[in-house]
Amino acid sequence: MTSLKGLSCEACSADAPKIGEDEKRSLLGEIPDWQLVELDGEEQLQRVFRFRNFAEAQAFTNRVGELAEAEGHHPAILLEWGRVTVRWWTHSIGGLHKNDFIMATRTDVAYES
Repeated sequence: MTSLKGLSCEACSADAPKIGEDEKRSLLGEIPDWQLVELDGEEQLQRVFRFRNFAEAQAFTNRVGELAEAEGHHPAILLEWGRVTVRWWTHSIGGLHKNDFIMATRTDVAYES
């Protein structure tokens, strides 16, 4: 399988299929710090990132926002003192698409830098 780090998001229409269970399990192996959560009946990827203070958390939030704008794919982001919660899912299909796993990987890279 191709590493998620080398992939770009693809255009996704409202009739695009949600990711299959086998592929989902495989892709989750590439992003072990992320959890599957279900909110409002939609499966999403979620991770909480920890920081030493609010300024670092805010700077990270801005980096994730820039990544999202560049791909036209936007997460839910909760900024708090010392932590940021990011949730990725594809709004148009009401669940998970490969794009969400790609963006989770890019979010991890932004956190590591």
